[in-house]
Amino acid sequence: MALRTSFFTAAALALALSSGLALGEVTLEGPIEFGVFESQHRDPQPGERVISRSDQRIQPGSQVPAKLGTKFGMRYRLSGKRTDDMPLTLLYLTPGVVTPDGKRHDKFEVQQKLVPEAPVDVMAFEFSESHEVVPGQWYFMVFHGDRKLAEQRFDVR
Repeated sequence: MALRTSFFTAAALALALSSGLALGEVTLEGPIEFGVFESQHRDPQPGERVISRSDQRIQPGSQVPAKLGTKFGMRYRLSGKRTDDMPLTLLYLTPGVVTPDGKRHDKFEVQQKLVPEAPVDVMAFEFSESHEVVPGQWYFMVFHGDRKLAEQRFDVR
C-alpha cells in the first residue's frame, strides 16, 4: 500500500509541476525602503509629472508633506519573478480623494506586470493634481495573487 501511495503522490507532484501550479513563489527580499522620493524639480504645476529613475533617492520616513509634486512610496526587491506569472496588485488606500467629477475614491488599484530583469520594484504615488493632495492616512499594499508581499502606512500632512 505504501508503494501505491508514493506512486500517486509522485504522479500528483508531476502533474502540478507540468501544469504550472507549482511555479516559483514571488517573495520579498531584504528590507523595504520607504518615504518621500527626492526631486530637483521645483514649482510643480497641476498635471505635471516628473519622470524619474528607479534608483531615485528616498528620504526615509512615513511623514509626507501634503503639497503638489510630492512623490512618496516604497522600493523593494522581489525574487521568483517570472514574465508569464500573474501581475502584482498595487493597492493604494486613501483618506478619500475626490476627483473633479465629484466621485470619491477611497482606493486605487493598479496591476503591474512582473519584470524579472528589474533589480527593484517601486510602488509610489505622486501628487500631480491639486485634488489628489489629501491629508490623512494613506496605506500602500503589494499583493501577488492573494498573498500580501509588502505594506506601508504614510501620514500625509
